[in-house]
Amino acid sequence: MGEKLKRAISENKSKFIVIIVLWIVLAIVFVSPLTMGIIDATKADGSFSLSECIKGFCTWITKPFEAFGASISTSIGTFLKNLFEVTIVYAIAMGIGIMRAWPKSDYTDIEHGSSDWCQNGEEYKILSQKKGILLAEKHYLPVDKRGNVNILVIRRLWSW
Repeated sequence: MGEKLKRAISENKSKFIVIIVLWIVLAIVFVSPLTMGIIDATKADGSFSLSECIKGFCTWITKPFEAFGASISTSIGTFLKNLFEVTIVYAIAMGIGIMRAWPKSDYTDIEHGSSDWCQNGEEYKILSQKKGILLAEKHYLPVDKRGNVNILVIRRLWSW
């Protein structure tokens, strides 16, 4: 299972950079205006107005960098709480994406019938590296082999 995780990570390295950049953009463009909307909607007596929150969010979303600066200077605790909650949801979505990109089997993206499945010269117990009927580069079926030397050749038929 560790090998599958390594392959999934190596195949998605470029996507991880996009995921991190998207998280930073999400923090500045969405979380900061949301924080300022919550701060604007919280009254002095501690009551919360959803309509004021939406109105404040719509006002602050048009100027995200000002909202980021204001949310950091005004209430960094609320900003960090909102950022943590959004990060949890984002991490769950990223985990689902990695699980979907997980290789389905050990032989994903390996050509069927290829000698790439063999390791440490294992194919040469049956095949020859030097002479016989040519099957692939450096892979020959020896004609002096005892036993069954039947060959099934499969090729694509092109017709225009």
